[in-house]
Amino acid sequence: MPDVLLNLSAAEVDIDGSRILRGVTLEVRPNELVALMGRNGVGKTTTLRALMGLRPLRSGVMTLGGTNLVPLDTASRARAGLGYVPQGRDIFPHLTVEENLRISLVVHRIKGVAAREALDEVYTLFPILKQFVSRKGGVLSGGQQQQLAIGRALLTKPKLLLLDEPTEGIQPSIIEEIGDTLKKLKSPPVSAAIDQAVRDVEEIKSAIKTIKRTPGLSILLVEQYVDFCRAIADRFYAMDRGAVTVSGPISALTDQVVQKHLQV
Repeated sequence: MPDVLLNLSAAEVDIDGSRILRGVTLEVRPNELVALMGRNGVGKTTTLRALMGLRPLRSGVMTLGGTNLVPLDTASRARAGLGYVPQGRDIFPHLTVEENLRISLVVHRIKGVAAREALDEVYTLFPILKQFVSRKGGVLSGGQQQQLAIGRALLTKPKLLLLDEPTEGIQPSIIEEIGDTLKKLKSPPVSAAIDQAVRDVEEIKSAIKTIKRTPGLSILLVEQYVDFCRAIADRFYAMDRGAVTVSGPISALTDQVVQKHLQV
């Protein structure tokens, strides 16, 4: 049995007097990608924010590689090995790709040769970023922006990368459900938008598969897009009403499980 990298046990979080997390328990092992899934509002993002120290833990256990995260502030958790890519990506739209990346280096005081080597590693992982190094972040496609946000987080050499809804805003469910109908309308702008959305999803999937091969890196992925998770995850946890309701290897994420635990 592999050692556990992240251990979250019986975690409870209150927000404005309401209980949001109700005894959430999950683990991530070294070099593993775990998907945390569920409908909107069940506590997935709150779980990640609690891990980062952005939401206080009412009770529970939270360790990373044996280090107790509970008493640590957010900056200390980042230094302990947590990297975080939040919903919305939070890139700086008016700064170039390189400037977005260098901000992370400055904040974490990475300089000189170490900074150059870190940037080279990100450009090797995501060649599109090197190609668009002088382009403003705000004009990149959704998939390219997500690669930039992931690359920025990787500059800190995290042990565990927390990814919150990387396909958010790309609406893959709409692509699947109405894409064929829209294409039948033969509307070039609509078809172009659908095609770009498909490319964005594939770019993000490829990016995560690439970093999954990085030695010493694990990923906890919050995602609602079932096929996306099936394509890249090793295991999954499904949440409902602030608690984990089912978990297992990704092969156990059957259509029956999806219908019972994930569909609205």
